[in-house]
Amino acid sequence: MKIDFTGLKKTLGATVLLSLMAVCPYPQPAGAVEVAPRISDREIIESLSALKEGQKSLDARLDAMEKRFDQRFEDMEKRFDERFAAIDQRFEAVNQRFEDMEKRFNERFESMAKGLNERFKAIDQRFEAIDRRFDSIERILGWILNLLSVLILGIIGLVGFVIWDRKTALRPLEKRVTALEITEEKLQHELELRHEEGSRFFRLLQALRERAKMDPELAAVLRSYSLL
Repeated sequence: MKIDFTGLKKTLGATVLLSLMAVCPYPQPAGAVEVAPRISDREIIESLSALKEGQKSLDARLDAMEKRFDQRFEDMEKRFDERFAAIDQRFEAVNQRFEDMEKRFNERFESMAKGLNERFKAIDQRFEAIDRRFDSIERILGWILNLLSVLILGIIGLVGFVIWDRKTALRPLEKRVTALEITEEKLQHELELRHEEGSRFFRLLQALRERAKMDPELAAVLRSYSLL
């Protein structure tokens, strides 16, 4: 940033010239006032030369001042540029941190989402395996129920056949048992098996033994049959 001193120089030069013109005498009407001595051309030239030298020194000072201001403004601009550059670097670093943070969060969310998807896939696979197991168990249970139904029907048929066969086969046996029972009752009645002194056969044997004591031949016969 530079300051334009050209207008300032022109203004100062015009001010000096006006001052000189004010010093120069103006024609006045004759009166009681004393007339100032006339200034010679040489004095005017010397005054103008002095004014030019003063203007040159003033220009030099203004140029030096302009340079100093320019240098200061340049230094200020440089410091501002450096500070703004540092601020820009800080903002860039902050932006980079935010980008890195966002990137890390995105990576974490992606990895988390990926892990959750894998877990849900594993859970789905497990449920599918469980469904397949239930299907196989249902098929096996269906086969077992069919086999049990066949076995139950077979057992029922076998039991029915056995009952029918036993009834059919036991009818003659029942008749024989009934006949044997009748015969037994007749024998018990005839032999008196429930008599207090024994059956008729036992009493007859006792009587024969008593008789054999007096009859040697009967005793010999009983001994031959191991009845004495």
